[in-house]
Amino acid sequence: MGQELVAQFREKGYGVHYLTTSKNKIQHLDDYRGFFWDPSKNEIDTACFKDVQAIVNLAGATIAKRWTPSYKKKIQQSRTDSLALLKAGLAAADDHKVEYLLSASATGIYPDSLTELYTEQTETSPEGFLAETVELWEAAAREFSSMGIPTGILRIGLVLAKDGGALPEIVKPVRLGFGAPLGSGRQWQSWIHIEDLARMMVFSLEERLEGVYNAVGPNPVTNKKLTQEIARILHKPLWLPKIPSWVLSAVLGEMSQLLTEGQRVSSEKIAMEGFAFNYINVHQALEEILSA
Repeated sequence: MGQELVAQFREKGYGVHYLTTSKNKIQHLDDYRGFFWDPSKNEIDTACFKDVQAIVNLAGATIAKRWTPSYKKKIQQSRTDSLALLKAGLAAADDHKVEYLLSASATGIYPDSLTELYTEQTETSPEGFLAETVELWEAAAREFSSMGIPTGILRIGLVLAKDGGALPEIVKPVRLGFGAPLGSGRQWQSWIHIEDLARMMVFSLEERLEGVYNAVGPNPVTNKKLTQEIARILHKPLWLPKIPSWVLSAVLGEMSQLLTEGQRVSSEKIAMEGFAFNYINVHQALEEILSA
């Protein structure tokens, strides 16, 4: 995600400062400069804030790893600790020019449902690990308002990208001829093409959008439909029956809910702000990614 976003920022002529926990990934170019931080140790190079007007926060440990009790704690702390460190760093850099924060979040805050259409006005409660994680994540982002920094929050759905994220893992068995819908196959997948997601982030910064926005495409699909479209584009048969939820649970544990549960999420609010999607339907998005 970060690479696509940086590419779009630089294409528009915006300079980028980025934070990394790996000192050997630090570069110093005219429009692209790296700075070291380590949220787990509360360390940050406050020089990163010099001449910066807006922050995009994407930090957080991947959720696509078995959810042991210790790793669940890491998932949550990596999100809240990174935001807390940014806030503390800004407080220490009292001459900073930051006037806006955009933070990633997730559609996992909405309950699993086959029938509901979720909007940003939907009342949510932290029921389950994912929803609880998002509640903590968004609460940490809203803390910046106490510093007079307006905050935008993007609840991101399934990101469709060639490299990284869930799509390559979904595509792999289909490409090998062993693809099948997961669980019931009826669960909703509120997806977004990575290019549109990065464009939405740039748009949010330029428009200084405040509050919560769903970062999903306008046409969610079921898991069965997603699998069928992948097979169609790759010219592969789907001959296996659905993979039962209990099998996924046995293999993946609690993390299997990422595959067997879903939400149908509306993108109308961001569209009403004037954002236009380049990828409207899932076939168009997958064809661009899988045919490249």
